[in-house]
Amino acid sequence: QVQLVESGGGLVQAGGSLRLSCAASERTFNGYVMGWFRQAPGKERELVGRIIWSSGGTYYVDSVKGRFTISRDNAKNTVYLQMNSLEPEDTAGYYCACGQTIYRYNYWGQGTQDTVSS
Repeated sequence: QVQLVESGGGLVQAGGSLRLSCAASERTFNGYVMGWFRQAPGKERELVGRIIWSSGGTYYVDSVKGRFTISRDNAKNTVYLQMNSLEPEDTAGYYCACGQTIYRYNYWGQGTQDTVSS
């Protein structure tokens, strides 16, 4: 069983930055994909981006490309979501997840709420 614990959410003004962390219980995530998702009130959950743990390759949805960056620290078994130039539309609950393919995420964190004020 993989446990994921997120931290770093909060309230920020538009144009500001937040960095989310997702710490994992597994000793290694080689072979896993780590994804960041978000869900705004009244909306469906959406993928924000993902990172292939072994290669470090990343993917972002268009709405966050150039503003958000996903990275990982192998030694700490932690993945990060750096969010810059935040907009009110980025307000959502943010969740990290991991899986063995990009199509299926088996383990989820508890989520962290991020609010961007205008």
